Amino acid sequence: MADSKISTASATPDLSEAFKSSVARPPSAWQKGFDRVFKNVAYAFGIGVALLLAGVVFEVLRNARTAIASYGFAFLTTSVWDPNRAQFGILAEIVGTLYTSVLALALGGFFGVTVALVLSQGFVPRRVELVMKNVVELLAAIPSVVYGLWGIFVLIPAVRAPSGWLNEHFGSIPFFSTRLSGPGIFPAALVLAIMILPTITAISREAMAAVPKRLAAAAYGLGATRWEVIFRVTLPTAIGGIFGALVLGFGRALGETMALAMLVGNANVFGWSLFSPGNTLAALLANHFPEAGKVEVAALMYAAFVLMLITLAVNALGSFIMLRTTRELKGLG
Repeated sequence: MADSKISTASATPDLSEAFKSSVARPPSAWQKGFDRVFKNVAYAFGIGVALLLAGVVFEVLRNARTAIASYGFAFLTTSVWDPNRAQFGILAEIVGTLYTSVLALALGGFFGVTVALVLSQGFVPRRVELVMKNVVELLAAIPSVVYGLWGIFVLIPAVRAPSGWLNEHFGSIPFFSTRLSGPGIFPAALVLAIMILPTITAISREAMAAVPKRLAAAAYGLGATRWEVIFRVTLPTAIGGIFGALVLGFGRALGETMALAMLVGNANVFGWSLFSPGNTLAALLANHFPEAGKVEVAALMYAAFVLMLITLAVNALGSFIMLRTTRELKGLG
């Protein structure tokens, strides 16, 4: 018995030394070379992305420089777009872009987060959850032009009668002061909401599913109800991912082109009524570029630069707010 103990004790250090030698040995020359190459390739791709962005901005500014010099800030404060008289302004398009995107974010954000909550918190059976998840993901695969056609032939006729009723009974309210007779703000915003729904739902669902189960278990152990756990544990913990999903959805809504060009009305005016025609920067670019002359091309490139600035500002502000929110939740703010 003593001999077996001695042999076991003497064998243990050998196994430990063998394990240490196999795990803690220094990296080989091949591994060092691979790490160096991978690091250089990663740096090169990062620099390439920055150079690509700089190249896009430079090219847009190069083509827009004559319009910037000619119109200055007046380009941002007027709403006339007349190539024959060389008068251009995009105030209506700027406001229309923000208005439709905010409406789409309000609708798509509410339903997107709600669907994500249903899918991630066990409200439906597993099979139903998989079906709902696949259906929502399939919405992202539908081309923008198909959404536009659906809006023209289905959505606008469906909204036309309710818009007349709202205008008749609540016409004194600015949001219902116009009766829809064709493309307008509300159909465009509704289609935008459907288009950003998959992005918001997918990212929000992953953020909620990533919340540690032990947090919910601890809350249940303290006597919390299911909805108290959702509103006081799950949603606050996942708020960073949810807010990121909303920012990404808002960014897509700002830059959406074809569906807006087909549904918003393409009128260089802006009204607060949900059923009045309007225009957006992306729709303006899509509709006017094919037949634009040299002077109008410069004005359109100026509008494209403004759209880039708006998108960049929205994403930068969203990233800042998300970072502050995450730091406060972690107790670092």
